[in-house]
Amino acid sequence: MRTLSIAGTGMLAQQTNVDVISNNIANMNTTAYKRQRAEFQDLLYQQVSRPGGATGPDSRVPTGIQIGAGVKTGGVYRIATQGALTQTDNRYDVAIQGRGYFAITLPSGETAYTRDGSFQLSDQGELVNADGFPVQPGITVPAEAIDVTISKSGEVQVILAGQPEPQNVGQLQLATFINEAGLEAQGGNLFLETAASGQATIANPGEPGFGTLQQGFVEASNVNPVAEITALITAQRAYEMNSRVVKTADEMLATTSQLR
Repeated sequence: MRTLSIAGTGMLAQQTNVDVISNNIANMNTTAYKRQRAEFQDLLYQQVSRPGGATGPDSRVPTGIQIGAGVKTGGVYRIATQGALTQTDNRYDVAIQGRGYFAITLPSGETAYTRDGSFQLSDQGELVNADGFPVQPGITVPAEAIDVTISKSGEVQVILAGQPEPQNVGQLQLATFINEAGLEAQGGNLFLETAASGQATIANPGEPGFGTLQQGFVEASNVNPVAEITALITAQRAYEMNSRVVKTADEMLATTSQLR
């Protein structure tokens, strides 16, 4: 009886849907988090009677009989819409307004990418992320600096004690990808380049196709709690309906087994 397996695929699909939605809700306060959405595809069909099959010398089957086998998860993609900018007044917090990712050097030597600009200084004065991984290209703030400014174009300047003129200590850059959804999430607000994402294109903020920077701000999550709760209720109802199909199929099988 196909009904049991079809409904089973529907329940599994809605479990995945609820997993994705629950992860969105859990990260609604995660800096620069981008919400995800599950997409589904129908499975192969049993061709009982193919459309267009000949039934006579001059006649063909207009629609045929195709019986579906259920549903599968086609993919879970990331929606990279801009999150709201939240003011923090921390001089090392930097938000990206528009396209782009900061490049981070991992302990393994690999380059990861993030939109989380919650930066701090290491004990050596190096600009690092919350895990202590340095930002590319390396920027070091002198210990005697009394103020730091980061322009919209990524230029980092410091004012040193006794020197009224600001000194340039580095230039922040951004990376963009042809297919941002193809980046591989690593946790910790970090992503890795993949064959699906394409190679990173590096440029200064503000150049064509690249966003600008806002010092003293961070980007909030783009999760809409109301939309996620609505989607959660819809997924729950779909799961219940599929479970009802399983129950109906079981009752039909029970009826069949009682025939004499």
